[in-house]
Formats: sequence, C-alpha cells, structure tokens
Amino acid sequence: MTTIIEPKAPKPEQFTDASAAVARLEELYEQATTFLCDKFSDSMSGDTPTERFRAYYPEIRIRTASYAHVDSRLSFGHVSEPGTHATTVTRPDLFRSYLTQQIALLIKNHNQPVTIGLSDTPIPVHFAVANNPDLVVPHQGAAGFTLRDVFDVPDLTTTNDDIVNGVYELENDVGPLALFTAQRIDYSLARLAHYTATDPSHFQNHVLFTNYQFYVSEFENYAREQLADPDSGYTSFVSTGNVEISDPKTAIEQPLKLPQMPTYHLKREDGSGITLVNIGVGPSNAKTATDHIAVLRPHAWLMVGHCAGLRNTQALGDFVLAHAYLREDKVLDDDLPVWVPIPPLAEVQVALEQAVAEVTELEGYELKRIMRTGTVASVDNRNWELRDQSGPVQRLSQSRAIALDMESATIAANGYRFRVPYGTLLCVSDKPLHGELKLPGMASSFYTTQVSRHLAIGIRAMEHLRGMPLERLHSRKLRSFDETAFL
Repeated sequence: MTTIIEPKAPKPEQFTDASAAVARLEELYEQATTFLCDKFSDSMSGDTPTERFRAYYPEIRIRTASYAHVDSRLSFGHVSEPGTHATTVTRPDLFRSYLTQQIALLIKNHNQPVTIGLSDTPIPVHFAVANNPDLVVPHQGAAGFTLRDVFDVPDLTTTNDDIVNGVYELENDVGPLALFTAQRIDYSLARLAHYTATDPSHFQNHVLFTNYQFYVSEFENYAREQLADPDSGYTSFVSTGNVEISDPKTAIEQPLKLPQMPTYHLKREDGSGITLVNIGVGPSNAKTATDHIAVLRPHAWLMVGHCAGLRNTQALGDFVLAHAYLREDKVLDDDLPVWVPIPPLAEVQVALEQAVAEVTELEGYELKRIMRTGTVASVDNRNWELRDQSGPVQRLSQSRAIALDMESATIAANGYRFRVPYGTLLCVSDKPLHGELKLPGMASSFYTTQVSRHLAIGIRAMEHLRGMPLERLHSRKLRSFDETAFL
C-alpha cells in the first residue's frame, strides 16, 4: 500500500470572532497549498515519487440545537433548522470580506461559535498550483509518472450544482452551509481566468453583460472619465490580460487575440465597482459566463444587450425592460425546469426604470414612449426568422412577448438559480417581423447613436443598486424553503 504523506495541521478550533476565523482559514489553506506546490515541484524535478501526497481544504462548521427565531428580514446569515452545517473553503484570501461577513452573521444570529479545521476533501494539485506562476501541471502522459497515482486531481463526480439545484443529499447528517463547495469554486475560478483573460480577483460585485464589443470602448471611455475624477470612488481599470491602469491617460495595448468572453473591470477598493462582460451571442455563452461568475457571489448582474422588437409600435433605439421571460433557450432545462417562474425583482426593476429616466431626462408618457415593459423571449436559434413563421410567431404572440434575444432569459434564470439579483434592459436594434433587418449601414448608425446612452443607463442602475442595503437587494424571493446560511 502506498504511503500517504500529509502536512501537519492544528486541531479544529472554535471561534467567536469572524476575522480570527477567516485568518485561521487562510493559514490552513496556505499551509496545504504550499505543501502540495513544494511536493509537486520536487516530483517534477527529481526521481519518480514512491509516496502519495495529499492535503485538504479547510472547513467551516457550526452546530445549532435551537429553533430560536432569527431576524426574519434577512434572507441569509442563519441556518434553516438545528443540526450540523458545514462547507469547504478555497481561496480565503480572495473571499476574505465575504467570509468575514457571512461568519459574523452566523455567530451573531445563532449565538454559537464556528469551528475551523480541515475537511476530508482533498485539494486537487491542479488547483493548488493555479496561483503559482512558476508551476504548471503537465498534460496526461507528459510527466515522468502517472499524476493521479501521486496527487489528487479534479473529481467531477463531486464537483456539481446539487446544492443550488436543490437535489443535494445529506452526508452523515451534515447540511450544506454554502451554495458551492471548494472544488466547485476552484473549477469556476480556473474557467473564469481562461474565458475572460482576467484574474477572478478583479471581478467586482456589480456585473453588466452585453452581447456586443461596441460597448467595450464606451465602457473604457467612461472608466477613464471616472479615474480622472478623484471623487468618483473608482481606483483602477482592468482590461483583458490583467492590464491595470489608475492613470486615465495611460494607453492600453489591445491583445492580438481576444478571449472568448472579453471582460473589463472598473474597480473600487471595496469591490463595489462594475465589471463588464461581453458574452457574445447565444444562450450557451450566457450560461457559461454566469455558471462561473456566480461563485464570486456578486450582488447583482444585468443584461444590457440588443434585441429584436416584436411590436410595430416600437422604434429602433427603444428600450425594453423585461418583467417576464419566455424561455426557449433550452440550455438550463435540466437544471431549472421551464415551469419554474422567473419573477421580476422590484428593487432591480425600479433601479433600471429610474436610470432610464435620469439618462434620457424623460418622464411620464414621454418615458413610456421609448421604453416598454413586458415579456422577453430568448431562443437558441439566431436565424429563427427563416423558419416556418406559424410556429414561433404564434408562441411569441401568445406569450405577449415584446422583444426577442438569445441571452436574457438564460442570465435571468441563472440569476434565480444561483440567488444573484438579476435584471434586463435591452435596446431594439431591428424589427424582423416588420421588415427592419439589421443590415450593415443601419447597424453602424444605430451603434453610433445608441450604445453610449444604453451603457450609461446600465451603469446608473448599478449605482442605484450599490446604494441599497444587502438585506433589501438580496430578496427572500430568491431563497428556497431549506436554504443555506451563506449568501
């Protein structure tokens, strides 16, 4: 039997101070990943190892024995019933503020300490070395030994969305404390770095999604204006490739090849800035982006893209504020059945409507003239217009849809699934049912006049949401019967 070598670690310890608890998490995680990195480096440069090396994720655990009533205004910060609840933790340095806040609420609401120790979940070597630029895990067969014989590797059988999908089965009568396990988070952090070409540490708590690169230059212009204003609260701007500037006059060299989902971050010290993600076209991209960004626990995400207007009374450049979604995107059907309603969130809806009014300087019927509120349909076929019209057009009419795109329903549904406040404000860029197609000349004129205003509205809405208390923004309507304590 192969000998398993593990780092020595302190015994589990109880904490009533959240900051001290997070400090211990960081200590345990640093010890474990340093051990794995050192052993991996030695194994790659020395003789074929004869032992197996293993280290474990740290863990937060709490045990409660009372049904005592907690502050019902909060949708998070407390377990739903007595018992033992736990979660594994990765990158406590990245999630320091979040973990401190969530642990503090848990201790306060239940008047019980949390226990910090090691879990029984091994850290895959790929994730342990991910933050060490000097180490790269080779492809299978490239090393002089079989990697999985010496180190633990990612295990997709335990990296899943069972908790968020509500199909999690208790193990040893221990309930989940958070929506994501450490391995699931590590998996998404790696995917984010790959798809966006920016480090997850740059992501801000307010995320704008768009489906056109035209919005990027406008976002960069806005970022430079904010950096030039010492009172704006913004500290830096990050472009793809982790290029970060704090001086608005600093030029940014564009990469020769953009990543699949170019992402840009206008940062604030407390993480309350704005991230813009160009997800491109299609529900699959929308799901991929939100699947991974969700582990960062943003406070809100909004879709600010283009759509087809379905009503003759709409004009190019008009806005559509979604209050319902016809989900024909199909990519989430296995995770969130189509019979699950995706409700509009009052706080987000109001913020978006206020933002439109403020940016356009319109109100009353004049505001209503350029902005319609209604159902947005999302489909998975970009050329839906070329099919037999009797099917899709009839469904669109029966659903009372006023706009159609390919991403909004996916982003909203994943927001609902991941308990992230969501909203959609689209801009009508064509009207295929009425002969106004998106052709090159028309598109250029439209983009020149509308993108700047549309983006400004999305940013203004985020500023409104940033000013809301978390307990108001993170609505209870996003939480299930038996919910995790962590947001």
